[in-house]
Amino acid sequence: MPTTYTRPAGLVYGPDARQVIAQGRGASLGGLSAIAYTLVEEITRDGGRITRRFTQGTLGRRTVVPGFLSADRPLIMGILNVTPDSFSDGGLNAQAERAIAHGMQLAKEGADILDIGGESTRPGSEGVPEAEELRRILPVIEALAGAGHTVSVDTRKANVMRAALKAGARIVNDVAALTYEPAALQAMAEATCPVILMHAQGDPKTMQLSPQYDDVALDVFDWLEVRIEACIAAGISRDRIVADPGIGFGKSFSHNLDVLRQFALYHSLGVPLLMGLSRKGFIGALTGEKQAGNRVNGSVGGAVWSALNGAHILRVHDVKATVEALAVAGAAADPDQSGL
Repeated sequence: MPTTYTRPAGLVYGPDARQVIAQGRGASLGGLSAIAYTLVEEITRDGGRITRRFTQGTLGRRTVVPGFLSADRPLIMGILNVTPDSFSDGGLNAQAERAIAHGMQLAKEGADILDIGGESTRPGSEGVPEAEELRRILPVIEALAGAGHTVSVDTRKANVMRAALKAGARIVNDVAALTYEPAALQAMAEATCPVILMHAQGDPKTMQLSPQYDDVALDVFDWLEVRIEACIAAGISRDRIVADPGIGFGKSFSHNLDVLRQFALYHSLGVPLLMGLSRKGFIGALTGEKQAGNRVNGSVGGAVWSALNGAHILRVHDVKATVEALAVAGAAADPDQSGL
């Protein structure tokens, strides 16, 4: 049975976007106020045969931006790894005091959300016992949430989710999309907070050994669509769900590039989108930079591309650089909203 997907195309920005929407010649991309699409690419998959054509029209699902996000700009999620084996900083913030100080600095630089994780999910990493994960993150969450910052918890485990929310976290970011343990789905059904569902093929220890897809962009879409429907069936309302296509998780270089290039496709899921490509090996392969901590420029370039394709959240290490780059790109795309 053929399956048809719709990818928004012909993107326009700022005053042009508002004009084509008002004239009925385009529609808002992802519920955003300053990006519109004027064309739709219809992609039909029938077994191994894929056909594509451009047409006028709109997506089957319309994304309504929930109150915890912004319709005007992407929110910046600052990454805070409280782990001794982080791929990006080598454990620089493994101690609670340093992690709290770094979180405060990220917020000062413009992070809207602080994403705190106590279990490394870099390729080849081993899992962390639940008690150790809690020991690492709870003091940091309590301190940063207590200081008035919006905190998300990056975890796969139900009990860690519950404890983090009790400690003040307001968002759950799960790289396993609530599949790591059955209790995770139930924990989020009982909660009222937003949850981010990320696509991954395999677990962190094995995911990069030999990832295989028929068509990576479409396969990721299908997987996320199934997870979104499973969450809704479990009692998690659609307006609480954010989707992340999972750059670097069970994907080769070419897979990552294809997902990034077709990022706008995922707006057809009808939920807000997160992009997290900061400092990943994919960026290093494109730029030639072997040291993760030095991949700032490439990471910022990916963040700007994602923002121009309608990302609602950008998960980044380098907050200041990203905020400044987006200020320039945003002013060029929408001078009416530049504040100048």
